Amino acid sequence: MKLFAPLYERAMQWARHRHAPWYLGGMSFAESSFFPIPPDVMLAPMALARPEKAWLYAWITTLASVAGGVFGYFIGLLAFDAIEPWLQTSRYWDAYQTATQWFDEWGVVAVFIAGFSPIPYKVFTIAAGALSMALLPFTLASVVGRGARFFLVAGLMRWGGARMEAQLRQHIDRLGWVTVALVALGAAAYLAFKG
Repeated sequence: MKLFAPLYERAMQWARHRHAPWYLGGMSFAESSFFPIPPDVMLAPMALARPEKAWLYAWITTLASVAGGVFGYFIGLLAFDAIEPWLQTSRYWDAYQTATQWFDEWGVVAVFIAGFSPIPYKVFTIAAGALSMALLPFTLASVVGRGARFFLVAGLMRWGGARMEAQLRQHIDRLGWVTVALVALGAAAYLAFKG
């Protein structure tokens, strides 16, 4: 069943849109403080569609993401009492508690790890503010962690270029269904482990 190929074609059309860098910046900012979708899903096709602009897209993603992280920091610093009841009932509460433990154990290194990894960075930005972490080390660790991640993604897409796009287009449906199966298995394992 060809479900993912049309979605891939649509994503590549959006990636070539003249306003795509603005959308990428907005998504990167929002994801760092409240939006659930990581900017990699937009950065990768944009860098693949326009490899000559991959580094520019990585900079846009990094700087907007760090700016959003600072916004999340101030949410935690100034409004944590207001959002804590919602956070406790959301799927992010366990991640928030993990973030506070990591800050106790590793300090600012936790921000770098969260910035680079698929761990929800927004939870760490809010936790850093709620715990009154120093803003400058937080920002520097965010620049390094987020930058490393987004430049890696952009670099891989730039390196792969048209060759990688052709391979993705050919195998996108298989890759899509494998991803769905892995997510379903991961969710089932998580529920079995938690229950």
